[in-house]
Amino acid sequence: MTQDFDFDAVVVGAGAVGLACGYALSQRGLVVAVLEAEGHIGQGVSSRNSEVIHGGLYYPTGSLKARLCVQGRRRLYAFLDAHKVAYKKCGKLVVATSDDEVARLDAIWDQALANDVEGMERLSGAQAVALEPGLNAHAALLSPESGVFASHDYMLALHGEIEAAGGAVVIGTPFEGAAPLEGGGFSVRAGGAEPTTLTCRLLVTAPGLSAQDVADRIEGFPKEQIPKAHYGKGVYFRLMGKAPFQRLVYPPPIHGALGTHYRNDMGGQAVFGPDLEYVPAPDYSVDPARAQAFAAYIRKFWPGLPDGALTPDYAGVRPKIHGPDEPQPDFQLRGADSHGLIGLVALFGIESPGLTSSLAIGEAVADLLESAG
Repeated sequence: MTQDFDFDAVVVGAGAVGLACGYALSQRGLVVAVLEAEGHIGQGVSSRNSEVIHGGLYYPTGSLKARLCVQGRRRLYAFLDAHKVAYKKCGKLVVATSDDEVARLDAIWDQALANDVEGMERLSGAQAVALEPGLNAHAALLSPESGVFASHDYMLALHGEIEAAGGAVVIGTPFEGAAPLEGGGFSVRAGGAEPTTLTCRLLVTAPGLSAQDVADRIEGFPKEQIPKAHYGKGVYFRLMGKAPFQRLVYPPPIHGALGTHYRNDMGGQAVFGPDLEYVPAPDYSVDPARAQAFAAYIRKFWPGLPDGALTPDYAGVRPKIHGPDEPQPDFQLRGADSHGLIGLVALFGIESPGLTSSLAIGEAVADLLESAG
């Protein structure tokens, strides 16, 4: 570590992506501090998602989402194996529930091939139903590389790797602000029970829902380079009873999200969600009355859903950088060419497939910092 700095790098946010950034930097020989405002790692966006490992089917050709999802998924399975983190590579069915949805499957098929997604299969409705009896399917795509995993155990493994490399993950330590230093690097102010100021050569901000607020607290960060924050709430309902399918089941995507889907979680229970509702501020309440709309949507692909079988589970909020009527943008990994601050990478809009992509995002961030000197 350079003697002039307390740490080679500071990462703001100890969710999956922040920890993966810290891990990538530590694997390059840097001593890293990860600052987390909450009392535990992974308490924000990373604690309220589907824990799905995405294949990389949907994302536009050449986008960061397409490239980093596929790369991240390949790295993720290897990391989970090496660290003995539980997962189920159960596969995913993308299902057309009527003839007029089949053309949408054709577009997803073409996109998956363009994105170099391995093992994709086209299935007739009968073939899909043979795999998952009880399904309503006119046609389907099978992505065998998709799965679910124990995301918190994954984050604990990243945490352990950072500390094993001589770094630190510091909880209960909110980021208060940062300023560039003469000659390079940053002074970072951290709050909490023991407020402190520390110095670093490199700074990465990956705080999920707080990305805009954190960027606004960095001296010299151009305000016009901070994208407007939008909050995309999604709720989940759990099935009371035996899980009907082993594989993930997804309808064709909706505008701005992948749509309300089915998963058999790591505990073997059936969970449906998330839906999408734009809200003015993060809100984690689940209205039991939404079960009726959920049930109607679910019965399109599972007509056998029993009446009254859904129970409210939890809600998550996606850190979106587009409104409900705007096109969905790519991941934003903002380096010095965007904001002019050498040694800083600021992340915005890291929603799905951010969890799957996290290891590849970490490598991309490390590459950006390395290329900037």
